[in-house]
Amino acid sequence: MPVLEKGGAQTWRRRTAGESLFRWFGWLIGVAIFVACWQRISEATTWFFVWDAPRIAGDIWTRATPPRWEYITQLGRPIWDTLNIATLGTLIAICLAVPVAFMAARNTTPSVLFVRPVALLVIVSSRSINSLIWALLLIAIIGPGVFAGIIAIAIRSIGFCAKLLYEAIEEIDHAQVEAISATGASRWQVMAYGIVPQILPAFAGIAVFRWDINIRESTVLGLVGAGGIGLQLSASLNVLAWPQVSLILLVILAAVLVSEWVSAKVRGAII
Repeated sequence: MPVLEKGGAQTWRRRTAGESLFRWFGWLIGVAIFVACWQRISEATTWFFVWDAPRIAGDIWTRATPPRWEYITQLGRPIWDTLNIATLGTLIAICLAVPVAFMAARNTTPSVLFVRPVALLVIVSSRSINSLIWALLLIAIIGPGVFAGIIAIAIRSIGFCAKLLYEAIEEIDHAQVEAISATGASRWQVMAYGIVPQILPAFAGIAVFRWDINIRESTVLGLVGAGGIGLQLSASLNVLAWPQVSLILLVILAAVLVSEWVSAKVRGAII
């Protein structure tokens, strides 16, 4: 195996018997775990349906083509609701993520022992639960509809935005902060003139990137009743209207492509 010498050059030396035995023992454990997992998966899988999947996929493709183009007149409001869910959810998340990020960053938190752990808990809790699960919980609390989708997207996005933003805050140039502090500026003035200008490009990039992600996530929230074009998709799937399903999928694809193009242009202009 290669060994790095003091001069920076690599030399090769033979592994000892103990190192080789440890390496092969690790491979043996990995193979054993893989075999055990594969066995459990095989026992829980109906292989007849797996082998029959190509025929079923071909049958669905035949039923779904050509798309029902006249149905597109009924998709204007759902795709608009989807865009609103993503946009408003992102705006709410950004407004809430900014204070959380400042409380989580070591160089701006009021208390490393008490405030920062709470902020980190909020970030982890938000990121650990998928937006679909948040939507299911919110639908049970406030009922189905677009509002539940907006709140679900917002809660899910808080942790993502706050995590990236507090990492950007911790990586700022402290020389600028010290220079402003030396003038006798208050804590808020130091934050406004020494920290915020340094993180604005990162903040804008994070916001646009998260909005792009939320466009994708909001398209499927309707499957659980949170409004948007996913609701039309769920209704079409329930009645096996495959030409409508294919058209809805094409509209979702077009919306995602447009959002990707917009976010790329905005990030390019900012960065």
